[in-house]
Amino acid sequence: MRLGPLPKTENQKLTFTCPANLKADLERYAALHSQTFGKEVDALKLIPHKLEAFMARDRVFRRPGKQLTTESF
Repeated sequence: MRLGPLPKTENQKLTFTCPANLKADLERYAALHSQTFGKEVDALKLIPHKLEAFMARDRVFRRPGKQLTTESF
């Protein structure tokens, strides 16, 4: 699994809406993560970690000194 054990973090609440199929995938991922690491984890707790991992791998976003524009994406 790309996402390893979850670290302890300071949190802020954020609310968003997602398609039902994405919610189902998050729940399946949470079940697999729980099984892999032996610690029960809720799908909602995975969302910030998955987003953080996604952004960390985005080369354009991480490029130093580059101003992001809508054309960058």
